[in-house]
Amino acid sequence: MNIEGVKISEILERYPAKPEYLIFLLQDIQKQYGFISSETMEQICDRTGVPLTQAYSVATFYQSFRLEPKGEHEIKVCLGTACHLKGGPRIVNELERRLGVKAGETTSDMKFTFDTVNCLGACAIAPVIVIDEEYHPNMTAQKLEKQIKTLGQDMTEVSEVLGHA
Repeated sequence: MNIEGVKISEILERYPAKPEYLIFLLQDIQKQYGFISSETMEQICDRTGVPLTQAYSVATFYQSFRLEPKGEHEIKVCLGTACHLKGGPRIVNELERRLGVKAGETTSDMKFTFDTVNCLGACAIAPVIVIDEEYHPNMTAQKLEKQIKTLGQDMTEVSEVLGHA
């Protein structure tokens, strides 16, 4: 059993082997690893007695759970009404073009995970993006490029590496 397996076993052992502990286990695994792998999901189901289909239903219902690993940097673009009207879709298109991934995906080099959200509650400073939990107001394509560069990555280089130049 590898180190990761031992840690997963330790997390599983924290809770009684009952179905009502499913969400607690999902949360702890998510917190420890950043996502819930299919192998881990099977272990959780074995522990709790919850059918695999039901566990996946729970994990996909709540947006806080990830079933795939996320990138080093997480970018979220708000598409709420104010952000949508002030250019949110243009920011999404620019990120898709530059990163070579669609919303909800992670770049193949695992540097960026890009997603959209329905509202960030910051309508007065729309359009808004969040990079690694930091809000960036009044976003434009030029400001976006600058923010990405501050992460130590030139988006042009990322696009060239991914073959999307």
